[in-house]
Amino acid sequence: MKRLVLILFVLMWLAGCGGEQTAVSPTTAPVLPTATSLPTVAATPTTAAEPATATPESVAAAPATETAVPTPDLVAMTATPVAVVPDAERPLLSVVTQPDYAESECSDKYPCNEDIAAWEARIQVPDGFQASYYARVDAKPTAMTFGPDGLIYIATLDGRILTLDSSGQVTTMLEGLLVPTGLAFQPGTNNLYIASRVSNDGIGGEAQISLWRNGELRQIVGGLPCCYTSLHAANGIAFGPDGYGYVGVGGRADHGEILVEGPNQGKQDELQPLEASIVRFSPDGSEVSAYARGLRNAYDVAWDANGRLYATDNSPDFGPPDELNLVEPGKEYGYPWFDCGSCFSPPPGIEITPPIHEFIPHSAPTGVTTYLAEQFPGFYNGVFAVLWSAFPGAQKVVYFDEGGVNATDFALGFAQPMDVAVGSEGSLYVVDHATGIIFRIDYVGQGEG
Repeated sequence: MKRLVLILFVLMWLAGCGGEQTAVSPTTAPVLPTATSLPTVAATPTTAAEPATATPESVAAAPATETAVPTPDLVAMTATPVAVVPDAERPLLSVVTQPDYAESECSDKYPCNEDIAAWEARIQVPDGFQASYYARVDAKPTAMTFGPDGLIYIATLDGRILTLDSSGQVTTMLEGLLVPTGLAFQPGTNNLYIASRVSNDGIGGEAQISLWRNGELRQIVGGLPCCYTSLHAANGIAFGPDGYGYVGVGGRADHGEILVEGPNQGKQDELQPLEASIVRFSPDGSEVSAYARGLRNAYDVAWDANGRLYATDNSPDFGPPDELNLVEPGKEYGYPWFDCGSCFSPPPGIEITPPIHEFIPHSAPTGVTTYLAEQFPGFYNGVFAVLWSAFPGAQKVVYFDEGGVNATDFALGFAQPMDVAVGSEGSLYVVDHATGIIFRIDYVGQGEG
């Protein structure tokens, strides 16, 4: 029985959602890394032909403690929108259905990783859109973003940061990290911010935010809460219109309980200041605060053109719906106050802000992005979210109209879709954790695709 529970947690390690699930990888299921101490890492600049290798190095960085941060200026937090295609011009999205599983010589459910034609036939998108097999990395991707140089940057479960160019060339830029799960470039710079772990221990674990600049990686925020059963940590990062970074940091338990044996087991834990929150940090790491609280495991965050912040959130193992939240400063979003036999009630005066959308339980929402390009007519400022889980009703990309309303299944047929990003040309890119495949979705016109 203990072995079965371990296998289930391995399959759901990234999302932090329990329940029974079958392995979906055409090759192998994700493997948990061993607990390792990596206080910070640094690397010597190298040429493109010689990838940089990170090595442990002590760097003076204060642990993350909550500091006073002024309430964001509402004007400063509102980005200037660009020209928007009227909603009337957005094509009516046709119904997209999950394709049947089909056995191949590599899997009882999916095509072989290198079978381009089979995968392109499998991925289903609305009429007028076309999904293509863009490239593949030999790894388990955990996050993806575009850099100012036009390259795709990909974090992997085994601790690497890879780059992918338009010809499909994959280069290892950095290695030696511990479970990196967040990537974001500071706007207008070449500064890459990476969320990863320092210690993967379930009790007493630690996560961090590091800055990669000029070939060197240094910790700027340490001491972030981590890592419930080797799951929750510092996750997706996005920079807001105020110039600050925002990162989802998971809770240290399933529903706020103390995870130790003895007389206190099962009782409510005392929350750390930055636990189960969206953390706001200055680019140099000197200011760190909880922007909003009560998000159990917000795997990714994204800002829209009107200064609204969205976060996907994974709900407790006992099975309430997973969520998409519209995050506002100072609000409480539920953790650790849930409705179950072993859960805890909120104290008097705490008002819980409900999600703007509920996904099916255990769907494990991971990546989220807003569409700020023009290729997809009428989609400007909409939201795309990814459901990673192999449970029925997941394994897909969901589209929301502006404001996070009107959820529509947009792309289905993946194995374990992990993250989504928008290229400079306006195409939508989806990276799959199980296969390492990056799919590209383009608008080709009504009546085509």
